[in-house]
Amino acid sequence: MTYSVAAVDDESQWEWFVLQTSPNALFQSWLWGDVQKRMGANVSRYGIFEGKVLCGVFQTVDVRARRGAFLHVRHGPVLAAPTEALWRATFNFLRQEANKRNMWFIRMNPVLADAPDLRHMFAAEGLRPAAIHRMDGEQCWILDLSQSEEEILSGMRKTTRYEVRSAAKEGVEVFSTTNPIHLKEFFALYKETSTRHGFVPHNGIREEFEVFTKKNQAVLYLGKVGGKTRSAAIILYYGYQAIYHHGASVPSKEPVSYAVQWEAIREAKKRGMKVYNFWGIAPENSAKHPWRGITLFKKGFGGREINYIHAHDLPISPLYILPRTVELVRRMSRGYD
Repeated sequence: MTYSVAAVDDESQWEWFVLQTSPNALFQSWLWGDVQKRMGANVSRYGIFEGKVLCGVFQTVDVRARRGAFLHVRHGPVLAAPTEALWRATFNFLRQEANKRNMWFIRMNPVLADAPDLRHMFAAEGLRPAAIHRMDGEQCWILDLSQSEEEILSGMRKTTRYEVRSAAKEGVEVFSTTNPIHLKEFFALYKETSTRHGFVPHNGIREEFEVFTKKNQAVLYLGKVGGKTRSAAIILYYGYQAIYHHGASVPSKEPVSYAVQWEAIREAKKRGMKVYNFWGIAPENSAKHPWRGITLFKKGFGGREINYIHAHDLPISPLYILPRTVELVRRMSRGYD
């Protein structure tokens, strides 16, 4: 069986394939590639073909960070029938590209259920689990939106349901907008939130919001009390899911963050989304995990956990040991184990 790889420049062909094959692969979406381009990254989009039949796609981003240079295939590759032969052809092409670009390693995390056979195949091809913590929604919490609003409310934790229902009585108002000018309110909260919780703020949030809103695939929610913004959330819509991708808040005695999430859930239902993805959560047995508090908050809305295979690295250079060591130390020192 012979496969060939070629650049793909047809957005409709790309999006059709991703949404048919792996609709949860947000970071393989065409729009996400455009976000990375807006940030100055080198983005390449490839299709792998058997004859004229498209069998897979993978969007790569060149990352040149202080910890090392690597080729990032985030939420990918996306393969229609992931046989070992197709995986092998994909890995071989990526190795060649990484070598051409003087990369130290390749990082990938396809949106696939974790399974022993998949891990064994990755290991046989020279991949190894990445030292970085579980990010990119590998372990996430989702809520089924096929239920009625009353059914969703009844499935919530008792305290969460109380906070949602009491928000309006306590003067909480929630506004939604797609106008980037209101991002200044989000960033004011985000800066305070990152300082309070000790995390490094994400880059590219403005670019992400502006790119996705052009296709009506992002909304900013602002929760206010007495005209002052106390909580905010950026929701992305991709495929059949609404994704709680970024959040920020300041301490408040009113249940502002609960009201924001409830409005976002209701809008997701109106848009016909099948699930509301609360994104990353902490492992159940990790009491000191930095996401522990937000995990309890997310789970209060009801839902279930989904786990995908952890990000894997394919070393290209002996220098790979350097970023691996740095990431391992950071993960352990920040309590992600």
